[in-house]
Amino acid sequence: MSLRTWPRFVTLEGGEGAGKSTVLAALREAFAQAGIDAVYTREPGGTPLAEQIRGLMLDTHHEPASNETELLLAFAARAQHVRATVLPALQRGAWVLSDRFTDASYAYQGAGRGGDAAFIAELERRVVGIRPLMTLLLDVPVDVGLARMRGRGAADRIESERNEFFERVRRGYLERAAAEPKRFQVIDATQPVDAVVAQAVACLRLQIEVVGESVQ
Repeated sequence: MSLRTWPRFVTLEGGEGAGKSTVLAALREAFAQAGIDAVYTREPGGTPLAEQIRGLMLDTHHEPASNETELLLAFAARAQHVRATVLPALQRGAWVLSDRFTDASYAYQGAGRGGDAAFIAELERRVVGIRPLMTLLLDVPVDVGLARMRGRGAADRIESERNEFFERVRRGYLERAAAEPKRFQVIDATQPVDAVVAQAVACLRLQIEVVGESVQ
């Protein structure tokens, strides 16, 4: 299976505390204002079965998952997500906005865990088969992001990792963005919230125009 890029597929990436939830809400509003049919989803998750796999990945109470187990769980959830949610929406002409996608595996299970990037790429090609035309990467220093995350409640298994892990994740994201500058739009998430949101919405509106749809 070769990777197919879908123009109406947009993903949002970033480390912990980058502000993805706030930006996602703004992007949903932008789609609504443009009168565009869009599906909003997330990873791991996006379907009932994939959400159960998410629980296995993030639960702090079961036995520690090996790095290989975590990677394969991520792709198992993604395989279900793509076939049950993402592809059906794209094939009927809707837009899809996903909170994380395959780039997260390169960053977390690859750069963060030290996983084999070539193996991840093979899983992407064989199991996923699709990629977004645009990815918004909210970039924030690790110490800033983790400070924002405090007080949100109990941390899940990945959120409980050490700062060094998140530093590797951040580097992994930035390296992918540098390698694919046409797909990635890197947004400085240390800016005021209004500035971050405005930049993200501007990127989305430009992508809508590139696809040839009107923006109201």
